[in-house]
Amino acid sequence: MRVLVTRPAPAAARTARKLAALGHEAVTMPLSEAEHDIDAARAALAERHSAIAITSAEVARLIGKIGPALDRHLLTTVFSVGQASAQAAEEAGFRTVLTPGGDGKDLANMIIEHCRDFGMPAEPILYLAGHPRAAGFETRLKEAGIPLRTVECYRMAPLVPRRTEVEALLKPVPDAALLYSRETARTFFELAPLTETPERFLSTLMLCMSANVAKAVPQRFAALTVVASAPNEESLLDLL
Repeated sequence: MRVLVTRPAPAAARTARKLAALGHEAVTMPLSEAEHDIDAARAALAERHSAIAITSAEVARLIGKIGPALDRHLLTTVFSVGQASAQAAEEAGFRTVLTPGGDGKDLANMIIEHCRDFGMPAEPILYLAGHPRAAGFETRLKEAGIPLRTVECYRMAPLVPRRTEVEALLKPVPDAALLYSRETARTFFELAPLTETPERFLSTLMLCMSANVAKAVPQRFAALTVVASAPNEESLLDLL
């Protein structure tokens, strides 16, 4: 299959290698890029906190760039939303990384259970967050009365390729498109070929990381829209 990968670099290259190993032809077209605010992350870490929560591997990669100042935080427990972000946190040097898999609400439930077992933290959990993001994680912890301090330290900015580049990448039309976030999906469906000649893509599988991502898929493509069984890339690739 010819598979379009819309996730940001450098992750897109890793996905392309996975697809090649599975016998597919990968076409990478990143539709967003991360803008890191390392100073915000460094300042947040300097304030007192009981643990760190991350819901994206992008954060783990960001804090891995902080350098020697990170060393004194490496024994702090990290609550991570999934295996990719957990692995990135471990690669950054953190010794204790706990993850439930799943999504932000699953992570919140794990933290709530942890607090029930070990007691409410004296200091807030530091949530190193991105923008935009889903509200479920923060809402669930707020409802449970868990102290949380949210600091935005990166944002995903839309990245729209030149029209000629888009046309070249979409010829021939992909058999499937991998859509990782609602914002990326929205950007994808706003590309000129999708708005001007949508009939070209009515046989393309629109494979979505989650139901929230699928909400950004226009109704005309609904028949071939499929949602992964779990919000991770392994489940997404299983749809191929």
